[in-house]
Amino acid sequence: MVNLKRALLFLTVILFAANPFTSVAAEEAHGDGPKSQAEEINAHIKHHLEDDHYFTLYKQGEEYVGFPLPVILIDNGLKVFSSGKFKENDGLTEVDGQFYKYYHGKIYKTDAAGTITYDAEHHPTNAKPLDFSITKNVTGLMLAALLLFLGFISLAKTYKKGSNNLPKGIGRVLEPLVLYVRDEMAVPNIGHRYKEFMPYLLSVFFLIFLLNLLGLTPIGFNVTGNISVTLCLALFTFLITNFKANKDYWKHIFWMPGVPVPFKFVLAPIEVLGMFTKPFSLMLRLFANITAGHSVVMGLIAIVYLFQQQLTVGGSIGVSMLLTLILFFLELLVAFLQAFIFTMLSSLFIGMAVEEHAHH
Repeated sequence: MVNLKRALLFLTVILFAANPFTSVAAEEAHGDGPKSQAEEINAHIKHHLEDDHYFTLYKQGEEYVGFPLPVILIDNGLKVFSSGKFKENDGLTEVDGQFYKYYHGKIYKTDAAGTITYDAEHHPTNAKPLDFSITKNVTGLMLAALLLFLGFISLAKTYKKGSNNLPKGIGRVLEPLVLYVRDEMAVPNIGHRYKEFMPYLLSVFFLIFLLNLLGLTPIGFNVTGNISVTLCLALFTFLITNFKANKDYWKHIFWMPGVPVPFKFVLAPIEVLGMFTKPFSLMLRLFANITAGHSVVMGLIAIVYLFQQQLTVGGSIGVSMLLTLILFFLELLVAFLQAFIFTMLSSLFIGMAVEEHAHH
């Protein structure tokens, strides 16, 4: 009986970890009272998943400890200041006679009192300046770009010395992956024109792979879990595919050969819709997998705090460490797999667009 009870409790822990956002105390879900521990954990997970103008390292009490990032606004001129100014006056700051309020991760124009107005659905209606700030996600992108630049410069120097020289250091890790992208993705899907698209395919593969790995570090980046980033990457694939497409590609979309004329009019809208669903699937797949992975990992870590009474302190730490470690290694595989899938599908879409069809 005791073993059955422990098994059911263990199953409950796993179910909670798989869906951390639904574990909220019902009696406090709509109240104004103090937050329950589950609600605080949910808020922390949500804060981790969202982009931020402040680089948070950890939370101490009610305060997020980290360092401010530069805020860059265009509003009647260029305004540059530290995001730390928002923390000094409860999210309100004055710059060149203009007042700005930091509210739910966005910057709004407001008055000296920091008034936020709402519409019928309780969405802020205040005007927003053009925001070009260096946020946490931008910092992650810049860090990844710097690491890739340093790594490939080292690899390029090796090749400049001679084609028979063996790479050293990080180059030994990069070269097999470069060859893998070329031989397993670019050449089979694109054909003899593969060299034309290798710079893009290598860039997107290594960028996604490195960003996914950075997201598994204690620093807490969630760049590829931001739908704006995955949208931008998918748009690059969409633009390259359609700008490099040959006339056969467009002919197969708007006037498919070998098909009766009435069906051509039916298939053309479907093919046009397919042009947009392909990059949409790239965007959504990467975003959803990375976001889900981060949510579940943090939900498993939360077991330490939520199940201390049921499992004891040592038991909750042990269960949390075991499940988190298993999922961590799975996430390492997912980090590579998502970079592989995005690059493979991008090369496939490009190959379909530049394929030369035999005419009879």
